[in-house]
Amino acid sequence: MTKYDPQSAAAAEFINHEEIEATLAYAATNKHNRLLVQEILEKAADCRGLSHREAAVLLECQEDDLNAAMFTLAQKIKEELYGKRIVLFAPLYLSNYCVNGCVYCPYHQRNTTIRRKKLTQEEIRREVIALQDMGHKRLALETGEDPVQNPIEYVLESIQTIYNIKHKNGAIRRVNVNIAATTVENYQKLKAAGIGTYILFQETYHKENYEKLHPTGPKHDYAWHTEAMDRAMEGGIDDVGCGVLFGLNLYRYDFVGLLMHAEHLEARMGVGPHTISVPRIRPADDIDPQTFSNAIDDDIFAKIVAVIRIAVPYTGMIVSTRESQVSRERVLDLGISQISGASCTSVGGYEHREAPEDNSAQFDVNDTRTLEEIIDWLLDLGYVPSFCTACYRAGRTGDRFMKLCKSGQIKNCCLPNALMTLKEYLEDYAGDAVQKKGEAVIRRQWEGIPNPAVKAKAAEYLQKLHDGMRDFRF
Repeated sequence: MTKYDPQSAAAAEFINHEEIEATLAYAATNKHNRLLVQEILEKAADCRGLSHREAAVLLECQEDDLNAAMFTLAQKIKEELYGKRIVLFAPLYLSNYCVNGCVYCPYHQRNTTIRRKKLTQEEIRREVIALQDMGHKRLALETGEDPVQNPIEYVLESIQTIYNIKHKNGAIRRVNVNIAATTVENYQKLKAAGIGTYILFQETYHKENYEKLHPTGPKHDYAWHTEAMDRAMEGGIDDVGCGVLFGLNLYRYDFVGLLMHAEHLEARMGVGPHTISVPRIRPADDIDPQTFSNAIDDDIFAKIVAVIRIAVPYTGMIVSTRESQVSRERVLDLGISQISGASCTSVGGYEHREAPEDNSAQFDVNDTRTLEEIIDWLLDLGYVPSFCTACYRAGRTGDRFMKLCKSGQIKNCCLPNALMTLKEYLEDYAGDAVQKKGEAVIRRQWEGIPNPAVKAKAAEYLQKLHDGMRDFRF
């Protein structure tokens, strides 16, 4: 039997099958244990987080009043640590060439119906200008795994291209990267290129099922993929983003595996994941989600979000346009801190919205609203739409970011920075109605800035933004 060791560098030890099975059995045994659930909720109330086993008990709990208390606690933690800020970003697909055989992804090598495309640097420039003209400041680069079509040099050149594009008042200030597991040397190159977060979804932590879902290609190697975050951090990347694709495997198993991965990074690397994503499988070319029998409904999805927020309070949580407006609205208060907006999952799709017969999308988007419509919606809900990239650009990443979060000092930066990026959006891109709503939110939230000196400086910066100056930050 393989031992469980969160400090180990070996995937089989820090994502330990026997420990997950034992955790699930323990949670099932205690699903009606009111005293235990109450003790766990009391422990979580001080925002110190929970172990994977404690979190599994909460997820399995079947007591209605305790589940209601659980959701209330998740909302309280979210409000305490993140306030009303919601960070916005967009994915940018560079290429859908791929050598893997992932059975749930239309990019798989054997798919002959999808149009294969790789953006040139000029096409990337046009895509970025289209995104800047919406108001986006943060991108997540996406590409299939193909060492010939999509080598690391192509990704690095693309990052440089993106950072160098300044169109009108637009600028991409943070490029996150979601590419296949690679070497420490390549992660060092990505760090030198100035990436924000390195993102890699595990898809599923169940090794046997993982190998069946990835029958061919480099991604078939479970350990190489699962240990990628360690190599990324060894390569100097401070911020990494984890996630699973719910619907591929039994959700309880992957929920526990995800939290064990976070615990491992904290134990071995000194800091847990910067973000956790919770995507659910969606239809796409050559892919029918009904093929996978482990789909989770909206109630389970909401509970997963709530318990993750309770278990890892200082980790950002992301929900994409895979989810509908209704689904996204439900989980915003429960823990989500970042959402994508006006996303296109086709290669080259921002400049030219492709016809269905010319589709190169990785999956169907569920929330198809424009960025302005999403901002209008967030403002109506009382949130502060944010395009902030200040911490990354000021070097507040990794353990430095977490220390500021846990001490509460980050609050003196986050709210004013969010308000200033919202102000930029309102001045440069918003229509009259959204601008009026946004200005009211800025005035109301500005009153809540706790530090008088920061409050005064924020007022000065907001006026300068109105006068035409740009890019202020704390």
